[in-house]
Amino acid sequence: MKMPVVTVTLVSAALLYVLWDQTREAPATTGADRFSNLAANPVSRGDVLDFVVGRIPDFCREATGRDSGSEFNDCVQMAESRSSLCRRAMADRFPDNVMSQAVFRDLSITMINCLVPQSGVVQP
Repeated sequence: MKMPVVTVTLVSAALLYVLWDQTREAPATTGADRFSNLAANPVSRGDVLDFVVGRIPDFCREATGRDSGSEFNDCVQMAESRSSLCRRAMADRFPDNVMSQAVFRDLSITMINCLVPQSGVVQP
């Protein structure tokens, strides 16, 4: 029986890629200061969405008024499960590059509302 050289080569290459990817350092998280001067230094929509998704616990803390507990955990789990759906929705509504504070604000608020929907009750 002949050895399937092509298959063995492709599987070996895939395994090497996975091992290489696992040993790389995680990319540095984007801080809020990165978004301070968008006219001179625009960012991608993905960077803004990554920043917003990284703050899900903060948004749930604000929405529930708690730092822990079942209500807080449910909020975080729901927001994380909605993140890919919300990302797709933002891709349809906003440009690939964010070049102004107004677009950044609209994108951020729309994404936050998609991840952690708030009731219409206004609190004093």
